[in-house]
Amino acid sequence: MEQLPILNLSDWHAGGQSRHAFINKLADAARRIGFFYLTGHGIELARQQQVLQLARDFFALPLADKLAVKMTNTPHFRGYTRLQGELTLGKPDLREQFDIMQEETANPPRSDVPKWSQLQGPNQWPSQLPQMKTILLEWQQDLADTSVTLLKALAVALEQSETAFDATIDAGPYQHMKLIRYPSANGETSGQGVGAHKDPGYLTLVLQDKQSGLEVQTDEGWLSIPPLEGAFVVNIGELLELASNGYLKATYHRVTSPPAGVERYSCAFFMAAQLNATVPLLPLPEYLARQAQGPASDPLNPLFHQVGQNVLKGRLRSHPDVAKAHYASFANAI
Repeated sequence: MEQLPILNLSDWHAGGQSRHAFINKLADAARRIGFFYLTGHGIELARQQQVLQLARDFFALPLADKLAVKMTNTPHFRGYTRLQGELTLGKPDLREQFDIMQEETANPPRSDVPKWSQLQGPNQWPSQLPQMKTILLEWQQDLADTSVTLLKALAVALEQSETAFDATIDAGPYQHMKLIRYPSANGETSGQGVGAHKDPGYLTLVLQDKQSGLEVQTDEGWLSIPPLEGAFVVNIGELLELASNGYLKATYHRVTSPPAGVERYSCAFFMAAQLNATVPLLPLPEYLARQAQGPASDPLNPLFHQVGQNVLKGRLRSHPDVAKAHYASFANAI
């Protein structure tokens, strides 16, 4: 079974032949498997370890302290979710997590604005870890910048202008990040750390600790993606598959629970178009279009122009407790 490709982002920044080789390798990895390791991104190993340690520190807090910032406190889908509190394909995932997005002012609920505007708002922060806010917001912005660079490179790989996606992120891309702890499964729980799914946005960047568990579906079966020190695991989301008319591949992936006596920590960052964006259906050259392995895109697909609505629907499915607390009438109508 093949191994995941390793791409060095410094080759893109170097320009010339190095950039050309990077683009070719990126196009191949993003089309065939939809996943790759990313090195050369400029985010120091010490900062990566700091974020993973922050995850350990947060999840080691007493449950009462974590529940003080539970996600159901607000309609913004930020904060703590306890074990088996999130669903994938209707089944509980064996993980606990802490979610943040961009630090924003909450929109007052109004009947004349889209319901998805309630996604915007402030994050919750545990008072026991005062350094958490600064560290995670700076980290999130650095991953957003890295993702934007990759988005430009992918546009070039599709023989488009570097700016092909700029109109969808000109106010800043949609950002969503989570710290995650996976305990080992026992006889009373499944081994579903996270069930098989595709990510809905543009790009996902995952930082893993030293424990494996992430798996990607391939034609040959499930491919294990072991941690590679200093590297992020990057995968293509469904919006990019849609925009590229099936050329870029959004791939099913999952996380299996670690073995007995072992915990796994990770940090996942998701980048998508801004919530009010219209995503372009790119006009690929014919020879590229013939290489597409994914489904052809319907220009009338509402995913192109209902980004915020579809992000909200996904969050409501994953977090039925938040849906019940803050979106009861809306959730019942979709």
